[in-house]
Amino acid sequence: MSDSPLTVAVVFTIGPVPVTLPVVTTWGLMAVMAVASALLTHRLSPAGGGRRQTVLELTVLTIAGQVSDAMQTDGRRYLPLLGTLFLYLAVANLSGLLPGVHPPTASLETAAALALVVFAATQFYGVRGRGVRGYMAGFAHPTVLMLPLNLLGEVTRAFSLMVRLFGNVMSGEFVIGIVLALAGLFVPVPLMLLETLTGLVQAYIFTILAAVFIAGAAGTIERG
Repeated sequence: MSDSPLTVAVVFTIGPVPVTLPVVTTWGLMAVMAVASALLTHRLSPAGGGRRQTVLELTVLTIAGQVSDAMQTDGRRYLPLLGTLFLYLAVANLSGLLPGVHPPTASLETAAALALVVFAATQFYGVRGRGVRGYMAGFAHPTVLMLPLNLLGEVTRAFSLMVRLFGNVMSGEFVIGIVLALAGLFVPVPLMLLETLTGLVQAYIFTILAAVFIAGAAGTIERG
């Protein structure tokens, strides 16, 4: 664990670009998820059947249903982004339960990168759903005097996503580390179970908030 949650270890450099531990961990998680996806989706049948395919279909349908409910529209077009976001966050948050692995989402730079992805997706889907003129006009609603505040609110929502994810995951890792150092190996087990639940809940909250922001920009729900 780093001495400070705001500092990250540099593993190596590529030219002048430092590659930090959260980046290396993210690459490892991406590789594991890609291999797992290839193995789990191998030889699926359109007719269905098999426990593995049933679990996969139930997982996809559950995520699609939650996204559709949050966006109040058919959320399947947003599923590649939001579904991938949820699965990555869940795996990343829970990776801290493995010995020697520091979850990348407990790093400020990873949380900031994910918040930027949501911010960029919000602008993209907003422009695609309403057109450039209609989307920009939405920031002047209900009066043009609200334009600066609405623009500021768009930025602060992404900032709040970053702070929420970073704060919750980092604090959980910090508490488990302290209890482990003070009380030994077995006492933190209940805390680790709680951390598992917290990691999944944080992945869910981040994904649903992203869905609501995109839906507000695209016009499927009223912008908050």
